[in-house]
Formats: sequence, C-alpha cells, structure tokens
Amino acid sequence: MPVLGSIFVPVSNALSKGPIVRINPHELHIRDSEFYEQLYAPAAKKRDKYKTWVILSGTPDASFSTVSHSHHRVRRNALNPFFSRQAVQRMQPLILEKVERLASRLSEAAHSQRVVRLDVAFMALTMDIICHYAFGESYNYLAHDDFHVEWKNSVISALENGIFLRNFPWALPLLKSIPYSVLKVLQPNAASLAEWANVVKQKVDNLLQENAKGNKSSGTIFQAMLDSNLPPEEKSTARLIDEGQSVVGAGSETTAGTLSVILFHLLQDKGLFYKLRQELASRPSKGSSLLQDLEKLPYLTAIIYEGLRLNVGVMSRSPRIAHEIVQYHDWQIPPGTPVSESVYFVHQDPKIFPEPKKFRPERWIEAQQNGLRLDRYMVCFSKGSRSCLGINLAYAELYLTLAKIIPRFEMELYETTIEDVEPARDFFVPVPNLDSKGVRAKVIAVL
Repeated sequence: MPVLGSIFVPVSNALSKGPIVRINPHELHIRDSEFYEQLYAPAAKKRDKYKTWVILSGTPDASFSTVSHSHHRVRRNALNPFFSRQAVQRMQPLILEKVERLASRLSEAAHSQRVVRLDVAFMALTMDIICHYAFGESYNYLAHDDFHVEWKNSVISALENGIFLRNFPWALPLLKSIPYSVLKVLQPNAASLAEWANVVKQKVDNLLQENAKGNKSSGTIFQAMLDSNLPPEEKSTARLIDEGQSVVGAGSETTAGTLSVILFHLLQDKGLFYKLRQELASRPSKGSSLLQDLEKLPYLTAIIYEGLRLNVGVMSRSPRIAHEIVQYHDWQIPPGTPVSESVYFVHQDPKIFPEPKKFRPERWIEAQQNGLRLDRYMVCFSKGSRSCLGINLAYAELYLTLAKIIPRFEMELYETTIEDVEPARDFFVPVPNLDSKGVRAKVIAVL
C-alpha cells in the first residue's frame, strides 16, 4: 500500500520477516494485534509519550501533547467531566440542532440539483458542534456556501506540515514568527490556521477578563479548566489556548472522516443503505432517550463500528515509552524505548477481520452472536489513560447524524470511487490521493 509520509511501506515489508522491527535508531514498532492492550493500556503501568512525536501538534501545552504520564493524568482529569457520557447526553439537543442545519443544506442541494462534497459537509457539522460545545458559540461553517472547504484544506495542510516539524522542530517558532500578512501570501492555508488561533486567543482573553470581574461563563471548556482544581500554572493563557485548539482539531476531522467512509459504502451498496433505513424506521424514538435508544440498534451500531474500523482515525503510529522492561515474546525491551503499534495494522488484520478491506457490518453482529469480543480490537480511539478524550462525543455525533440523514434523503454518489475514501497518505489522519475530489454525492429526493 503506497502510503506516503509514513513508515507504512518499509514497515509492512520488514514485518513480513517478523512482528518487531527497529524502524529508526531510537524506535521499535510491533505488529501484533494481541499485544496492543499490553503496550497502550497495561494495568497500573505508566506510559509516557515520545517528545519527538508530539511536536507535530503545534500545541505543546495541550493534554494531547503532554509527555509525562503523571502530568497528563492531572490535565486529563480536569477535562474528563466535560466530555463524560452524562455531559454528552445533555448535549443531544445541540447536536441535533446542528444535524438539522445540515439536513436543511442537503434539502437545498436536492432542489438545486447541486453536487455536495459530503466529506466537507460533515467536517462543517463536526466543527460547528465542537466549537459551540467547547467555546460556547458556533462559527456557522454549515452556513457557508461551500461548507467552508478552506478550513478542511487548512487542517490537512497543517497536518502535512506536522510531518516536517516532527523532523525539524526548530522550524515551528520560526513559522509562528512570520507576520500574518506575509503568511497569507506565502502559505494561505497556514494563514487560515493562524487566524483561527487568534480567534481562540481572543476568546480566552475575553474569558479571563470577565472572570477577573467575577463574571463566569458556564458551558465552555475554558471555564471548566478555570473552575477545576488544576494548579495556577495549568490555567495560563497559553495552556487554555493550546487546549482549545487541540480539542477542536481532534473533534472535527476524524469523526467527519468516519461519516464520509460510512456514507460512501452505504451509497455504493444500496442494500446496506435500505437495510439501515428499515431498522431505523422499525424502532422510532424521540425525546431525551433518543441517543440511548439508537445505541441499542444492532445494525446501526455495526455500521458505525465498521466505519470506524476502515477510517482508522489516526493513521500514524503513536509511540509509548514504558518505565519498566517490556517483555514481548523472547524480546526484552529496555525502559525508555519508544515503541508503537499502528491502528491500521490492527484494523486490517485478516486473522481478526477476514476480508479486512471489505465494508461488512455483519461481522460485528456475527461476532456478538458467537460470544466473541471483536470490539477489543477496535483501537481507533486508542486504549488506556491516553484514549481519546472525545470518544463519547464522537459516538453521539455518528449515531445522531446517521439516524437523521439516512431516513430523510435519497442520494447517489457522484464521480466518487473507493480511492476517495482509502488512505493513500499518512498526515497523522488518513488522507486519500492528491487528486481526490472528496466524497461527492447528489441528493435525489427529500422524503
């Protein structure tokens, strides 16, 4: 598989001779689906991140970029209540409001017979949700005529630049020092991100000023951090800005990518599409229990799992550093050694998932009927104390979006092939070929 910007090609070749390889002078990579939990989620064991690796985020003070296991736990504990299952349940009206706005745009596309880039539309949706939830206001990406495709392009460009910065970390301060007017000419995508960073900074500055006056703004991630028992140095302006940017970055592209993969396969095989529609119609649900009721639908759940499996979420390896000797079969891995496994290799393991490239939701239902814990190998959110902070929000977005879109619209793919949803480049997240024009569809009818 010709994945660029990554270790996939050389590692794939090397691992044909064994499950563990040294991929550079400092790192080891293991390809063993059964060992993933021991590496990432061992009971009562500490796992640090690899400092060289987290540079790519460009947000050094965010929880995601925190190297130390113990330091990360302190930072993460302050955010956990904000993204808990109960908190996300309370978000259901907000998510549904944004999904309704997306549905309205799809209805407009049906009347105008305009082709819709679903991958961009879904990213506009997830951006409007996470911004409204985390910052207390939406920036209405769904209202843009093109769903603000510029933002998606900017995010992908930034992720691509992250590969360069990982190898040349000294360049990050230089890039940040370039005046906005110059950056806009030389790197429009980078300028867009710089503009966004300034929006976040203004949001934080205003919040701190209001807090100083005794006026607290409930319902934002920044206020949650300020109200937590974090020490004062963990509530600095730089920390709040980095955390805000990190949460938005993590909460938009990955979930949008999964929705794009799911819709592509449902529209490519209408049998799957209509089977899901039938299940949704057979068990109508409304009100505050909607999300819980949807989570009980076996076929909808299987489709979401299969979409998550194929989209991968994070394409790059994510090294962990153990404080103790790690025993892997006959090998003893010394403490302090960066070791990684790749989500892609687990999700594409033919021993776990026969015909791994095929979108086959039934595999999850069959596994459950046979008493098999196939979800143990669903590692797109990682495992352990470093698992994805927004996992509950991601699932809520997937369930509610599919439940509202599938019954309401007839769609067909437009000049879109499997290559438009298969990973061809590793920019931390999976990215298709350079010539891909996204997942495009026509809305044929509104039901």
